[in-house]
Amino acid sequence: MRILSVLYVLGLLMLFLGLALLVPLLTSLYYGESDWYAFAMTIVLSEAIGYALWFRGRGSKELRVKEGFAVVTFGWITLSLVGMLPFIFSGAIPSVTDAFFETVSGFTTTGATILTDIEPLPHGLLLWRSLTHWLGGMGFIVLSLAILPLLGVGGMQLYKAEMPGLSKDKLTPRIAGTAKALWGVYVLLSLAEAVLLVIGGMPIFDAVNHTMATMATGGFSTKNASVGFYGNDFTEWVIIVFMFLAGINFSLHFRVLRGDIWTYFRDREFQFYLGAMLVVSAILAIDVRMHYETSTADAVRDAVFQTVAIGTTTGFGTADYDSWSTISRMSLLVLMFFGGMAGSTGGGMKIVRIMLLLKNGVVELVKSLHPNAVIPIRIGKLIVSSDVMSRILGFFLIYISIFVITALIMAMLGLDMVSAIGAAAASVGNIGPGFGSVGPTMNYADIPALGKWVLSFAMLMGRLELYTVLVLLTPDIWKA
Repeated sequence: MRILSVLYVLGLLMLFLGLALLVPLLTSLYYGESDWYAFAMTIVLSEAIGYALWFRGRGSKELRVKEGFAVVTFGWITLSLVGMLPFIFSGAIPSVTDAFFETVSGFTTTGATILTDIEPLPHGLLLWRSLTHWLGGMGFIVLSLAILPLLGVGGMQLYKAEMPGLSKDKLTPRIAGTAKALWGVYVLLSLAEAVLLVIGGMPIFDAVNHTMATMATGGFSTKNASVGFYGNDFTEWVIIVFMFLAGINFSLHFRVLRGDIWTYFRDREFQFYLGAMLVVSAILAIDVRMHYETSTADAVRDAVFQTVAIGTTTGFGTADYDSWSTISRMSLLVLMFFGGMAGSTGGGMKIVRIMLLLKNGVVELVKSLHPNAVIPIRIGKLIVSSDVMSRILGFFLIYISIFVITALIMAMLGLDMVSAIGAAAASVGNIGPGFGSVGPTMNYADIPALGKWVLSFAMLMGRLELYTVLVLLTPDIWKA
């Protein structure tokens, strides 16, 4: 392990973090609120630490795959440790455990919160919560690749280690160009949503915050009642559309913007993604319309909103889905494991992995009847190699194992079965709200301290797709 190379990039990330903190600092000054000093102190610390790490590691820029894993994992942990300081310095969240949980939840775009009353928070802290989503959604590493080509050789290692999904498409010949293209699409969609939300009557500050949370598939809101606070049909449909777009592979958005308008519908993963959303939305809409006194239009809107919010792992709420019938809750629980498409900002296992697991199951079933048959697994015309399938099966086993272990730990700490399962699924899948005591109308404030640290680690593993974190626990990676 080339430690100096790791320190060098971590230093750059800390310098970026200090610059990002200027945004909530200026917001606090604009609104004349006293939390500005908390951001000022954090900026000084972030820049000082960043410069010290950069200075110590200068001249050691070459990154191999193992350094890429280390930079991404320790980068996210370090960013969260420093990013929590405004909450502590301001007194808004005095507990280190709670502040770290809230910040990790933000950067990993999980959206789980320990805050029982969000609205009294100063504007600067509210914006910082949302900004952690927005930066974490596309990734600090990808941001650094977009604006710091000097990372050079190690660029692809960082990109592969951080970007969620099975495949990492290079949209341009150079990795820095790919990062810029992804961020360009991300910013463009964010601007479009913010404008539409303002047109729909949402205040500009709220529109900016909800846009950042939507595009990152995060779910932090400036209101205790989340999006349901506004009671605005237009606002809800705008957010539905952009949650859905955020759950799509951003390389497809890039190609559409380049003129290939039909690229969505040629993509088999998109077809599955769209189909899953439509099927679950229909189940929920029928169930809500049959069992609750509501109009068909309201039932459809609530069903589609919660389906897309959970399916893309955004976690916004307009209705208490935890009070719905068993079939609706079970459908949403299944979606928690699906997540968005590979290359999206969504969490979960990713649609492409679910597709290939199902295809593999069908192939194995056929082979049990025809042992000598040679049946390749395909996505469209592309044949999936046995190595890729082996990695997917391994990922699935580890994902389910971590989910089960997390749920068991939550149960040991006193949560009931529904709440323990909901907290585990929502954390590993980066969703936010779960079921039971951590459902859409509740929060994570009452989770024991140990449980919050466990869930924080689960959120981090889910955001970085397990292997990036777990590989650092193997002895071989630390050998020269």
